[in-house]
Amino acid sequence: MPKPANTRYRTTNWSDYNASLKRRGSLSIWFDPEMLWQAEQSGKRGHPETFSDSAIQTCLTLKVLFGLPLRQTVGLVASLIEMAGLDWPVPDYSTLCRRQARIQVQIPYRRSSQPLNLLIAITGIRFRGDGEWLSRKHGATRRREWRKVHLAMDTATGDIRAVEFTSSRQGDSPILPELLSQIPSDEEIETVTADGAYDTRRCHAAILAHGAQPIIPIRRNGRAWKPDSPAAISRNEILRTTRCLSRSIWKKWAGYHARSRIEAQMSRLKLLGDRIMSRDPDRQTAEIQIRIAIMNRCSALERAEIEPVA
Repeated sequence: MPKPANTRYRTTNWSDYNASLKRRGSLSIWFDPEMLWQAEQSGKRGHPETFSDSAIQTCLTLKVLFGLPLRQTVGLVASLIEMAGLDWPVPDYSTLCRRQARIQVQIPYRRSSQPLNLLIAITGIRFRGDGEWLSRKHGATRRREWRKVHLAMDTATGDIRAVEFTSSRQGDSPILPELLSQIPSDEEIETVTADGAYDTRRCHAAILAHGAQPIIPIRRNGRAWKPDSPAAISRNEILRTTRCLSRSIWKKWAGYHARSRIEAQMSRLKLLGDRIMSRDPDRQTAEIQIRIAIMNRCSALERAEIEPVA
C-alpha cells in the first residue's frame, strides 16, 4: 500500500504576518516611554524602592530578548532613555540582579470569548554543563544540569496561560493541578489535552474538578480502574473507546494531535536561548516567566493563519 502524501499548507495572512515579524524587532514594542518608571511610596519602614516592577521587568525583557548580560543591559536601557529625551535614572546591574529574584512578572495574555481548550506539555532547559555537541562527542559530565518547564496553552489565542518551573527530578503529572489553578475561576475550561504521562487519578480528578473533559491517551499497559470515582469512570470510558476504535483513530476523533501546537511553542521558548543564564532558582523562574511574556507579546502582534491546500 503506497504511503499517503504529506498534507501541504499555505499561510492565508502572509502580508500581516510578515509585518508583525518586522515589528517584533522594533524597540518601541518593548520600551514604552509612558510607563510608570519610578516606584510609588509604599508607606513601609526602610528605604523605598527607586524603580517600579514595570521598569525592572522592561530591563529584564530587553536582557532576555537580545541575550545580553546585565551590564550590557544597563547600557542599552541608558541609551534608550537618552534617545527618548527622558531624565529617568537607570538601574545598575546589581539592582537588576537583586530585584530579579523577587519580581512578580506580569505575563500578558488574551482572553477568548469561548471556553478554554488547554494543551499541556513540558520541556527541559539546561542551565549548567556541556552543550549538545560536546556531550555527544565526549559524553555528558556530572555537572550537566537542567530544569523542567511545564506549560499550558490556549488553542484559540496561542497564548501560554499557565507556567510552572521545577527541578529535573520533579514528575510531570503532579504539576497539572497547579497549572490548572492558575486559570482564573471565572473562565470556563472545556478540554485539557496531555500525553500519557498524565494518565493518573490525580490528573483526571483535577481536570474534572474544573468542569473540563480530559483528552489523555491511555498508557500502553493501562488497565481499567475500579469505578469508585467520577475520574475513574471518565478514564474507563476513554479506555473502552480506545479498545473499540484503536489508539490512532481515537486520537484523531478526540483531537489529540492538536498537541503539536504546544510542541511548536517549546521550540519558540528555546529560540530565546537553549540555556538559562541565571543560577539562582528564583531568578531562573523569573527568566522563564519573562520568556513566556515575550512569546505572548509576539503572538498578540499577529499569528500565521495556516490552512491545508486541497
